[in-house]
Amino acid sequence: QVQLAESGGGLVQAGGTMRLSCVVSGLYFRTMAMAWFRQTPNQEREFVAAISNLARTTNYTHSVKDRFIISRDNNRATLYLQMNSLKPEDTSVYYCAAARSEFSSTRIYLNENEYQYWGLGTQVTVSS
Repeated sequence: QVQLAESGGGLVQAGGTMRLSCVVSGLYFRTMAMAWFRQTPNQEREFVAAISNLARTTNYTHSVKDRFIISRDNNRATLYLQMNSLKPEDTSVYYCAAARSEFSSTRIYLNENEYQYWGLGTQVTVSS
């Protein structure tokens, strides 16, 4: 059974830091390209950051570049999102996603439709 389990969300003041984790089971993690997306009520799900299966390539949406860091530990089958200098506009439900990518160690995906597996999300709230 495939499971992506996010954790680490909560309430933080603006300017603070938070680290999200996503533990993956039921998949051969080191062959999966991974990403974080976020969604607020009445908004479309938004790409945040992506990482290739061996962490050779990363990509960020412009609004989080230089503040967020995506990383992964293939031995622990865990994806991370280190979030620094948080802003109220970062408030959202954050989802991790996995895409099959066994034929490339550098491929990343930016479109949510390219991801086959999703977690249930974790709420991040940044107070002003």
